[in-house]
Amino acid sequence: MKKLGTKIVLLGMLALCSILLISGPTMARTQFVSVGTGGTGGIYYPYGGGVAEIWNKYVKDVRAVAEVTGASVENVKLAHKGETVIGEVMGDVAVAGYKGLENKFKGKKHDILSMAIMYPNLLQVVTLKKSGITDIEQIKGKKISSGSPGSGTNFMAETVFKALGIPLDSYKDSRLSFTESSNALRDGTIEVGVWSVGPGTSSILDLATTHDVRIITFTPEQQKKILAANKEYSAVDLAGGVYRGVDNPVPTIGVWN
Repeated sequence: MKKLGTKIVLLGMLALCSILLISGPTMARTQFVSVGTGGTGGIYYPYGGGVAEIWNKYVKDVRAVAEVTGASVENVKLAHKGETVIGEVMGDVAVAGYKGLENKFKGKKHDILSMAIMYPNLLQVVTLKKSGITDIEQIKGKKISSGSPGSGTNFMAETVFKALGIPLDSYKDSRLSFTESSNALRDGTIEVGVWSVGPGTSSILDLATTHDVRIITFTPEQQKKILAANKEYSAVDLAGGVYRGVDNPVPTIGVWN
């Protein structure tokens, strides 16, 4: 799955490069390409920076810049308005934005196109082992972060909660960025943090170096309910050994970017 995603990304990038090269002679000035990414504590930002670096190196008269944004939901809106050329987006958010689904897009269809597949995100629900929380449905009455406003993490978290019958007003949600969620877990100001991100993200890795973390598993029954709620999701395992102290595979939910 990783090799397939990489090949498609490269093909998409080559296609864009070809278009820019063909139109090069007609360009009198440098063309700016703004890449909407996410927060600095996730994978979107360094990934987008790498893509921008390739364009800058190999495509004449193009200046690409990776922009820090609220991530998927915001990136759909920015691309629709023409404020960015490229946006990194989770598949479920892209479908919802294109079709105008969910409250996040207020029923308005957004004029976006898919360029390439990147890599799969895994839903990683993190708590400290000392919290005693072992099931996602235990978040009721707890202080959590479901991801920053405008992010795909927040979109996916709320979709999952609804699918499992967890009322969105049954917990106190700080809606923090990845880095802020990691710090809040460390400081004890939240009990659960949600990440939808590629495995081995820096903000969780850093937390796991100083604290004993637990990645909450999803039961087969919970996975079935979640997959029924959104066709873009898949039941997957987070491999053991990615984070210190999480030695066994963790059943969770995945979605392509």
